[in-house]
Amino acid sequence: MNATLLAVALSLVSAGAYAAAAVAQERLASRVTEGESGALRMLASGVWWSSVGLNAAAALLHVAALKYGPLTLVQPLGALTLVAAVPLGARLAGRRVTRLEWRGTGLTLVGLGALLLTASGPAPDDTLTVPEALVVAAATMAVIGALSRPGTRPGLRHATASGFASGVASALTQTVTVAVTDRSGPLLDPQVVTVALLVAAFAAGGLLLSQTAYRGGLGAPLAVVTLSNPLAASVIGVALLGERLRGGAGGILVAVAGATVAAYGVVVLTRSPRAAAAEPAREYLPSIPAPSVEPAALHLSRP
Repeated sequence: MNATLLAVALSLVSAGAYAAAAVAQERLASRVTEGESGALRMLASGVWWSSVGLNAAAALLHVAALKYGPLTLVQPLGALTLVAAVPLGARLAGRRVTRLEWRGTGLTLVGLGALLLTASGPAPDDTLTVPEALVVAAATMAVIGALSRPGTRPGLRHATASGFASGVASALTQTVTVAVTDRSGPLLDPQVVTVALLVAAFAAGGLLLSQTAYRGGLGAPLAVVTLSNPLAASVIGVALLGERLRGGAGGILVAVAGATVAAYGVVVLTRSPRAAAAEPAREYLPSIPAPSVEPAALHLSRP
């Protein structure tokens, strides 16, 4: 099996594990009642720890995929998480997937599929320097801080921030993986240690942000995470790691069209019954505090 096929196979299994973890997180978030301690509730929940285990297993598979494929190939395959998670979440909730959810999921996947068609390149061999990694981390933290501010529609904003955190973590993880496996230098040199610590920080932040996002339902927040994750990682791959889109200017147009279709799919998912019922309650009833969910474990969402 060549490197590209191996990267695809690992990504597919990883997406399935992430889907199961996302459904577990959403179900736990929906059970947290007002005034309840989110951190204590999670620590005492088997559902939480099962989601942590699934995320960890999926992350290990994703790290392996990043060893054999570029970010522009591996990250869009995470869209399959959405394909599996929406019907799985509906089944566990005892309802059917609505036509609107199928439509939004389909549009999101078609758009991300177009992005995937433009992905190309051999197994990665470039890494971020420590200054580059620190600049990327600082910029990402600024964006996450802006998205996490108090205001309306917190679910989708937190989902966007989670996707960015996860995408940056993937880019940084690829640097650690290539640096550790492709050279004879010391394992714990400053570059590897610094970037690994940044990966841990963004992974943990991703868990907090996604858990908060899933309070309003699964479909729309997961679609936003699925869209923003490969966007963030691909920007880093193209801008700093020498990765390229297939087809030159035409490929860029296809990628832009795909991103537009995927974004529209996300908008459709925000109109699902669960999302529509959840958001107004938080927007128009400010006197009822939203449940607090504290970070309790490392989230390695892609990774």
